Amino acid sequence: MKVVVAGGGSVGRFTAEQLVASGHEVTIIENDRVVVAEYAENEPSGKLKWHRGDACDVAVLAAAGVTMADVVASVTGDDEDNLVVSLLAKQEFGVPRVIARVNNPNNYWMFNDMWGVDVSVSTPHLITSLVQEAVAVGNLVRLMQLKGGKAELVEVTLADNSPACDKSLGEILLPRSASIVAIVRDSRVLIPEPAMVLRAGDEVMALITEDAESAVQKLFIG
Repeated sequence: MKVVVAGGGSVGRFTAEQLVASGHEVTIIENDRVVVAEYAENEPSGKLKWHRGDACDVAVLAAAGVTMADVVASVTGDDEDNLVVSLLAKQEFGVPRVIARVNNPNNYWMFNDMWGVDVSVSTPHLITSLVQEAVAVGNLVRLMQLKGGKAELVEVTLADNSPACDKSLGEILLPRSASIVAIVRDSRVLIPEPAMVLRAGDEVMALITEDAESAVQKLFIG
């Protein structure tokens, strides 16, 4: 997979290094000449590419290979830049997957498909979700928004009195706009199968749209 990362700060470098280690082709766009020179020279794997320039410039994006990118991740420390990069990546280059970092939680509402954002990542929102997930039993926890909020990855830990307990997944009639993507049981991630019987304490992870939320809550919470 070809990935272009806009922003060569600590977040961008870490993201890029992890992707390269997983076998992906990654290019970082960074406007700071000193940063590019320092890290490009000392990059341990020799596989991570650096391109100097302003990622908000169409010509720079093209030169960095965005035309052929499967994913663009805009993770600079400036929300305006991240929105501009996302919009250009989606509208000018038709990149299939655009991910954007949200620095200021007050700007979170802007990171949607109107700006070309498929997935927005906000550290405060993510931490809140993880804390809720750690303490919530019998409540629906929103882990991540996709497609600018049109879809969500949610999690619910089944309480003892959940209507889904002791039922197989095949018996649970989900709405068409909801899909169970994983079951976490005893710290193990299980692939959902129709014959799998749910039990109290299971963490059910599902991808849902907003219109399916109430139905999913009724099925798993009551």
